[in-house]
Amino acid sequence: MIMIFISFCAHTQENHSISGYVRDAANGEGMIGVTIYIKELKTGTQTNSYGFYSLTLPSGNYEFQLSYIGYKPLVKNIFLDSDRSLDFEMGESEAILQEVVVKAEREDANVKSIEMSVNKVEMKTIKKMPAFLGEVDLIRSIQFLPGVSTVGEGASGFNVRGGGIDQNLVLLDEAPVYNSSHLFGFFSVFNPDAVKDVKLIKGGIPANYGGRVSSILDVRMKEGNSKKSSFSGGIGSIFSRFSYERPFLQNKGSFIVALRRSYIDVLAKPFLNETLKGSRFYFYDLTAKGNYKVNDKNTIFLSGYFGRDVFGADFGFNWGNSTTSFRWNHVFNQKLFLNTTVFYSNYDYSLDSDLKKENNQDSFRWNSNIVNYSIKPDFNYYLNTKNTLSFGGQAIYYTFNPGQATATSGGESRSIGLDSKYAVENALYISNEQKINNKLSLQYGLRYSNYRYLGKGVAYILDEKSAIPGERKDVTEVISYDKGEKIQTYGNWEPRFSANMNLGASNSLKLSYNRLAQYIHLLSNTTASSPLDVWTPSSNNIKPQIANQVALGYFQNFADNEFEASIELYYKKLQNQIDYVRNADLLLNPAVEADLLRGKGRAYGAEFFVKRNKGKLNGWLSYTLSRTERLVEGLNNNDWFPSRIDKTHNISLVSILETGKKWTFSGTFTYSTGTPASFPTNKFLWQGIALPHNYFDNRNTYRIPDSHRLDLAATRKNKHAFFKRGESEWVFSIYNVYNRRNPFSVYVRQNEDNPALTEAVKYSVFASILPAVTYNFNF
Repeated sequence: MIMIFISFCAHTQENHSISGYVRDAANGEGMIGVTIYIKELKTGTQTNSYGFYSLTLPSGNYEFQLSYIGYKPLVKNIFLDSDRSLDFEMGESEAILQEVVVKAEREDANVKSIEMSVNKVEMKTIKKMPAFLGEVDLIRSIQFLPGVSTVGEGASGFNVRGGGIDQNLVLLDEAPVYNSSHLFGFFSVFNPDAVKDVKLIKGGIPANYGGRVSSILDVRMKEGNSKKSSFSGGIGSIFSRFSYERPFLQNKGSFIVALRRSYIDVLAKPFLNETLKGSRFYFYDLTAKGNYKVNDKNTIFLSGYFGRDVFGADFGFNWGNSTTSFRWNHVFNQKLFLNTTVFYSNYDYSLDSDLKKENNQDSFRWNSNIVNYSIKPDFNYYLNTKNTLSFGGQAIYYTFNPGQATATSGGESRSIGLDSKYAVENALYISNEQKINNKLSLQYGLRYSNYRYLGKGVAYILDEKSAIPGERKDVTEVISYDKGEKIQTYGNWEPRFSANMNLGASNSLKLSYNRLAQYIHLLSNTTASSPLDVWTPSSNNIKPQIANQVALGYFQNFADNEFEASIELYYKKLQNQIDYVRNADLLLNPAVEADLLRGKGRAYGAEFFVKRNKGKLNGWLSYTLSRTERLVEGLNNNDWFPSRIDKTHNISLVSILETGKKWTFSGTFTYSTGTPASFPTNKFLWQGIALPHNYFDNRNTYRIPDSHRLDLAATRKNKHAFFKRGESEWVFSIYNVYNRRNPFSVYVRQNEDNPALTEAVKYSVFASILPAVTYNFNF
């Protein structure tokens, strides 16, 4: 069907193709999203995720205009009379980033591009924003964007347009990261010194992405400096980071290695009492990547991430991510480009009642993990200047270990746990980006995903007919399956569509629709997700989540593209959303599916965004007005109720001021409506003790108080780093400037002095001003 829409234009003169890579002149890195504009034809293209471009043009002389924010515009006159390959290098502007004025025609890419509901934040900008304890954090930075929120300060992950944290596909060099946070959400797992590009897709999701129903956070790592050796890092209040990159094999390849380690445990040790002397609370991560150019048509990449958190005293937690990605870029010809990715991803987590390993008589240890293996070929076929085809597929093999535990009592050990679960997810997709004319551009595609839940294992047959809505279901039968035997199969067609109608030189109207399917689920009935929440596959009782989203946006640039503004309206309909019976048992429960409820969801809202791109003072203001609701039979009297992550109002302000070559000042302010909560309506007194009770069984009818916070930072650049080499800077930051105690949750408890009385308690993660100093260097 897609090929029907592709227009083939007949030309009276011969066409030729020109293709190649656009790289950073300073380090040889491929540049993502560089605009290449052909002045004579008023058309152009952008480089893909690996810096590759391709254009098919009639014979003739052309002026190529290359532009990218923060880099000098590059203009080349090229005579095209045959197919050819041509690489470009772009250098950073000598002016500061905020004063760069790019003269190329496509400076207004946010208006002209087919993309909508997409936010890209430069790492240079992220590094200038105030950060918690002075440490640059990618996840915290994207929470200042419209449509992005979190349930509270210190919460793990992030929420996008009413979706849960498990509904975001977080990719690091195309490998999924299942827990994007260190230290229970205070820091992200991404080392800023190793990150090249960050892209958040909230809607109009292209067909090459799948597996989650809310958003895609695509993080690309640096490839390593192929021009020279460099060493960079930072020494901060609670952890330090170091990275090293250099070329090898006569500049045919390069690599980068980046390491971080916190030392809160080391700094706190002198102040701990005897019972806490053995406490361990730290995290570390190692990020590495290398690439090698085999020849002009083949390049290979190998990257990996290995991180871990350890937290506890006698009783502790331990969790971490490991990913490995191997990618092969192959250029068949000037029109056809292939990237094949093979990745491994493992997220494991554990509990240990004897963290010091001193008690061999009585202990409890519990381990769980989720492992993925995948292969993913992606093709780009540059048909002509009006059509770019993308097609490919993906196969993922899942292994779920819900939990294996060893309990020791009196020196005798007993193993308990759940059987591992297995699943395979396959997908094929095709899409086309088509420029109808100078006014209208389209992107349309189709993805088909197929999922199989496999043995070895058992399937629980639940009594659906006689089950009471909202209550635990009875297990009527248990069926055993052999290794590789099919237990349940699902398949879903996932159409995607986006359109851009240019209304004028500086404004446009955009529309998008996408349908997505998600076959894995995160089981958590706590206020915020924890590292010990359980991942589980779709099964005969758990259906895949489905999302249908439509979005409409108006985009406008002002003052010669100095300001950009947008308004986006969205409506998302969700199916097969998981909820829980009262007092659900989620850990080490073989029949956990009997404790799960299935319902509907809907999320709708408006996102307002204004950004200044030029000048010494720049930044953005975003406001989101939204609503997120659930409908689950047996809960809230079978009526719609606000989701736990619902926030009606969310305002964010980011401001960065460049005063000269030495000093940069920045500030951020956030305000958000409190999240919904359920509280008792009455209480029972039993033997003088108050027992809270919700008589009407209402869900999330109250809200905790609103949250707001101001953060400030100042950066002073030095002439040199160590031994009068390179460059360095001091970063001074203040988190929570006016000492606001934002509520994370509000709960009801018995009064300590009088058990017959109950009281509401507000819990805050941060209750004071947090200043910090960080020293960064690069040479």
